Amino acid sequence: MRIEPRVKGFICTTAHPEGCKAHVKQQIDYMKQQDTTEGPKSVLVIGASSGYGLASRIAAAFSCRAATIGVAFEKAARGSRTATAGWYNCAAFEEFAAAEGLYAKTINGDAFSREIKEQTIELIRRDLGTVDMVVYSLAAPRRTVMSREGAPITYSSVLKTVGQPYTSKSIDLRTNQVTQVTVEPATEEEIDNTVKVMGGEDWQDWIAALDEAGVLADGAVTVAYSYIGPELTFPIYRNGSIGMAKRHLSQTAATMTKEYRDRGLQAYVSVNKALVTQSSSAIPIVPLYISILYKIMKEMDLHEGCAQQMYRLFHDKLYSGEVALDQDGQIRLDDYEMRPEVQERVMKLWENVCDENLQESADIQGYWDDFYALFGFRIQGVDYEADQEADRVIPSLCAAE
Repeated sequence: MRIEPRVKGFICTTAHPEGCKAHVKQQIDYMKQQDTTEGPKSVLVIGASSGYGLASRIAAAFSCRAATIGVAFEKAARGSRTATAGWYNCAAFEEFAAAEGLYAKTINGDAFSREIKEQTIELIRRDLGTVDMVVYSLAAPRRTVMSREGAPITYSSVLKTVGQPYTSKSIDLRTNQVTQVTVEPATEEEIDNTVKVMGGEDWQDWIAALDEAGVLADGAVTVAYSYIGPELTFPIYRNGSIGMAKRHLSQTAATMTKEYRDRGLQAYVSVNKALVTQSSSAIPIVPLYISILYKIMKEMDLHEGCAQQMYRLFHDKLYSGEVALDQDGQIRLDDYEMRPEVQERVMKLWENVCDENLQESADIQGYWDDFYALFGFRIQGVDYEADQEADRVIPSLCAAE
């Protein structure tokens, strides 16, 4: 069948298998063009099917030659419905890894669940023995855990402010028009639930489970991802409900490093650059900021995508000697974005951006190109007129939804 994008708000409900494969290959080709240096040898990526998680797996495999196990929660094609983009990404990654003799297996299921943790542990024990790096890159809207009585409890995250509402410019992704948006404050319960979903609790559960099972190598590295951004986005991000969760994430890193000191574990939070992802597209204000940021960083030859960011994380930060941290103990991979000269130019455009000058003030085309690329569309060299077989196999698939 011929597959076309179907966009609703900030999500695309279709994905293109050959486009996703080409997008994965672009990132792999970038890694292969860089120097192959020392790094991890056996890597578990939790949240491995898109964005920074997928790029982390690609960096580990194709710039470090590491064996990788990826955990994702994706859907296969069903009838006339395509698979999710993450499903196609995992299938393509495994195909390219196998072609180069790299170990790569994927577990599909709810990473929050005990069952998937146990299945992952068994796979590591059987095939790798231990892992020396754990990447935690989950971006889920909800998390279900079991109570002591065995009843499921589901927590849902919210994208809200804390304390006071916040009104600012944004962009209506349906019309590409500049609008005003007001974000209401979260309740205490909503904040707590957001921390439960997006904080460090599950990350810590994973490390504890791996350690107790004896499959976490001595001296292992584990990293989770965060974002801070400029003062402009502080009310919705750094100081909002999601920011409370990210603070908990950072505190968890410090706690785990201390708790597992005898094992030599180093736990880090990497603060990454703002990029178009399925998660960032849903955050008010952020898409307009990203569009302006793209324009400035491309003009200054500072722009990076997920692959470039993750190569720098692995080879300039984590595995280049002593790891440089900021005053809060975090790796700052957003250093180019937060340069004063970049932010000054971004804020000057932000103050004046409106419908009449949007195309000149922001890289709207770049934003949408990156958005569609997440789902395998608008990728150079792909024949989108050709019939496609939507059903693609993840060769090593160990579990299914």
